[in-house]
Amino acid sequence: MSVSGMTLAEKILAHKLGLPKVSAGELVEVPVDLTLANDITGPLAIKVFESTCINKVFDPEKIALVMDHFTPNKDIKSAEQVRICREFAKKYGIKHYYEGGVCGIEHALLPELGLIVPGDVVIGADSHTCTYGALSAFATGVGSTDLAAAWITGKTWFKVPETIKFVYYGKLKPWVTGKDLILYTIGDIGVDGALYKSMEFTGEVIERLSIAERMTMANMAIEAGGKVGLMVADEKTLEFLRGRAKREPVILHSDKDANYADVREYDVSKIDLVVALPHLPSNVKFVKDLGEKIYIDQVVIGSCTNGRYEDLLMAAKVLKGRKVNPNVRCIIIPATPEVYRRALKTWLLEVFVEAGAIISPPTCGPCLGGHMGILAKGERAVATTNRNFVGRMGHPESEVYLSGPAVAAASAVLGYIGTPEELGLKEPE
Repeated sequence: MSVSGMTLAEKILAHKLGLPKVSAGELVEVPVDLTLANDITGPLAIKVFESTCINKVFDPEKIALVMDHFTPNKDIKSAEQVRICREFAKKYGIKHYYEGGVCGIEHALLPELGLIVPGDVVIGADSHTCTYGALSAFATGVGSTDLAAAWITGKTWFKVPETIKFVYYGKLKPWVTGKDLILYTIGDIGVDGALYKSMEFTGEVIERLSIAERMTMANMAIEAGGKVGLMVADEKTLEFLRGRAKREPVILHSDKDANYADVREYDVSKIDLVVALPHLPSNVKFVKDLGEKIYIDQVVIGSCTNGRYEDLLMAAKVLKGRKVNPNVRCIIIPATPEVYRRALKTWLLEVFVEAGAIISPPTCGPCLGGHMGILAKGERAVATTNRNFVGRMGHPESEVYLSGPAVAAASAVLGYIGTPEELGLKEPE
């Protein structure tokens, strides 16, 4: 018998605890289905864990270590970080350790491998762990100390978050994707508009979005201050999981009489292609309203936000038969080896090479100012990444403009921030 009055976030936590109901504001300790860290946050958690002298992790199959931020190792320090993680994985028999040719950007790789299913509770020492909410998992970032504690106990604690419901209706304009929707939403509510709240994405438009676009939206819940970004699992979710999922999914829905802190509705037919100007993801404008041309030096198409095959496909549709502007460096980063292979087997990589783009191995790289595309003083970049804070991609006097793949690819050709329409492309073919 269904218990009424719960949001999707509350439903997942109640199910995990075996309780009939939990409510916003309660403190709960819940078992975790997967924990993860990368080559930056992993060594910090390992140091804390080793200091306890416990010498045993709670479950070596529920820990994932993904070497994606500074790899392939860019210098001695990054190589040492990876070595620490590699030795820890060997010592404790960590099954899900990824480095080198099997490694991808963690928030694209782990769902692709079927390690997350609906109804899961997932924590990661990376703020964009909220990506997995697209698969209806309660997934969120934690500090390295909290992660180390979970490695020991197999549990973590939360204050059950309040929920804001976001309803999207109408028909998307050509080239507009989930990235535009989430940037527009963050622009509407601000970078603290959903502080420690669950962002529940609903409506006919969400149902029509691909899993890749859903992941893009859930990924950036943290950019609005959200604790989690959640979507109900549907047939598209189950189709994505078919042949991947390592466990049976638990399909849960919010109740009709659930208690929401707020409900926001958006007519997407009024949303044009969006760009977030420096230095906040909430500083959004429609590209058509920018006014004077903003000339750029670099374009980055990739990251855990927009490095999936569908993102590269959209970029390729814009770049096909065109050349990257001679004043622009265009860097394409497939998010995982599987995305790379698929792009190789189809026509995408050939288009990118012919256009004069640089194709990188899977890595977080430039998104965090790590490597593979650092900005110099005064340089500007359009990026499909998730953050454009001061100095995020290099010099503190550089600038990062956030967009979806279509705007990024068009800007690479134009040499300034623009749209596919300016290249004579009315809609994706």
